[in-house]
Amino acid sequence: MRLMSFCEHCEGQRFDRARVLRALRQLARQLRADNQRPRAGDALKLALNAVRQLDIPHLEYDVEQDHLVH
Repeated sequence: MRLMSFCEHCEGQRFDRARVLRALRQLARQLRADNQRPRAGDALKLALNAVRQLDIPHLEYDVEQDHLVH
């Protein structure tokens, strides 16, 4: 069995994506537990706020180095 390996940047993206999915699943569980059924727009706002709170770094393009910096 061959294990896949990822560069540091891609591994970081996989970790970030997993954090986002966990946060959204937690929000869904919380809404179900509270018997809340927000309208679509309100649910989207809640989801966006949950992701913003994760403080995930964004990619920046470094013109001097001519590459992306995570």
